[in-house]
Amino acid sequence: LPSVALTVSLLKPENKSSSAKNINHYTNVRGLPSIEKIVSSVEDTPRPISTQIIGTIPEWINGNFLRNGPGKFEIGNHKFNHWFDGMALLHQFKISNGQVTYKSRFLSSDSYQTNKEHNRIAISEFGTVTMPDPCKNVFQRFLSRFESHKPTDNANVSFVTYKGDYYVSTETNIMHKVDPETLETTEKVDWSKFIAVNGATAHPHTEPDGTTYNMGNSYTSKGSYYNIIQVPPTKKTEDETLEGASVLCSIPSVDKTKPSYYHSFAMSENYVVFIEQPIKLDLLKIVTGKLRGKSISDSIFWDPKLNTIFHLIHKHSGKVSSIKYLAKPLSTFHQINAFEEDGFLIIDLCASDDGQAITNYNIQNMRKSGEALDEVYNTLSRAFPRRFVLPLNVDRETPYNQNLITRPNSIATSVRIAKNKVFCTHEDLHGEDLHEYGGLEFPQINYHKFNTHPYRYFYGCGFRHLVGDTLIKMDLCGKRMKVWEHPGQYPSEPVFVPSPNATEEDDGVIMSVVITPDEDKSTFLLVLDAKTFEELGRAVVPVNIPYGFHGTFIATA
Repeated sequence: LPSVALTVSLLKPENKSSSAKNINHYTNVRGLPSIEKIVSSVEDTPRPISTQIIGTIPEWINGNFLRNGPGKFEIGNHKFNHWFDGMALLHQFKISNGQVTYKSRFLSSDSYQTNKEHNRIAISEFGTVTMPDPCKNVFQRFLSRFESHKPTDNANVSFVTYKGDYYVSTETNIMHKVDPETLETTEKVDWSKFIAVNGATAHPHTEPDGTTYNMGNSYTSKGSYYNIIQVPPTKKTEDETLEGASVLCSIPSVDKTKPSYYHSFAMSENYVVFIEQPIKLDLLKIVTGKLRGKSISDSIFWDPKLNTIFHLIHKHSGKVSSIKYLAKPLSTFHQINAFEEDGFLIIDLCASDDGQAITNYNIQNMRKSGEALDEVYNTLSRAFPRRFVLPLNVDRETPYNQNLITRPNSIATSVRIAKNKVFCTHEDLHGEDLHEYGGLEFPQINYHKFNTHPYRYFYGCGFRHLVGDTLIKMDLCGKRMKVWEHPGQYPSEPVFVPSPNATEEDDGVIMSVVITPDEDKSTFLLVLDAKTFEELGRAVVPVNIPYGFHGTFIATA
């Protein structure tokens, strides 16, 4: 990468507006290399293959590192439009005694099977509308336009766990239970058969006892609702799935026909935190999308006239706090952590000041090169780690129009502006040097020990390109960074794995799958010492792998 040019331009966010199209430019990067091969279709590798070990994979690491993401971007002569549309490809890196084998398998979803059977895109996805079946007569094709979009079961976002079982998930009402050893699909599970929701996020939160929380929307004659979901920790019978799931509470959308889009939520020891952001879903457009030949992505819009609202829901009572915590318009996909301390709820998240990024990640944009690619990148607002501090004890005696945050060295503010409204501003969880790396996304922490607790370290990808091109460790003590980078290599979400008998928060390793679009069949699993951020070893895979979304590590005894 031309790092000097990138450094200069990324350090000086322009945020200028082009008068012709009124498009904001946030950076002035030139000379981005093409990453077209990152969104190229591959074949799956269902039988395990050996990898080449360079350096050392610690022998205490035993288990499966699982990854999920799109792996097929066209069916027959039909091409998907959006990065999120690609057919789910599940990956397994089996690590044992310092050796690694790799295998992958396309998720046997209804979408995948139907598309394969018809040799065309037969099921609509987030950014792609299915065309009428050419085998139908003209009248049948005309009538098919009046059908609504059926929810896809192409679960290409993440691996999640409920009651000890592993599922792959997207954001619709359908998940698939998967065998983490074989990567085979064992059961299709529909949220709406258990509770009244139309979908659920791919980012649930799990308590130490296994109780799991999630969120999902419901659409009724009275309007749209955001639902907080609770799933019990254990199964009563071996073959059950989401039995016992319940809706803790329902929060009405401020605008009944235009609910907010959310990709995830935050959880502290006692609260679920839902962030109602100004990225909106136009339900009327979604319902009429097939008639108009428009996808769901065409029904999402950013409304910067609206504030962001933090809703607090008590996990044990299901009671929604009457206090609404407001902030300026922001866009957030992933939270880092949330915890309670000294009467405050601290919520750390990755956020940007513009919510139009989601529609920019169409495949055509990601396959551009030269000035056209630079233009796509420069019109995307970068995400940075931020901290909001919400005062929990707001009552009749709480003063107005003054900062309620009494935590030492806190730059964040919270000001009571009305009886049930507190306006909050954030503290940056980074120094100026993070601008040099294009901000940070795909945040991860030592989740099992430090989620919902005070913590010191988080990890993520730096974004000097449309996808991650560095790995970053952030130390909140002094906001100091450690960085792993290598030109032409694009690391995916870092996953922290604690070492046996760990005593410190960063005792362990970071795992990331690194994509190498300029070199054929040289993708590798990278293992870093989480403390020093130095490379310990890598396992080079002799097949090509597209850039994926999320993953998890399952330790085996």
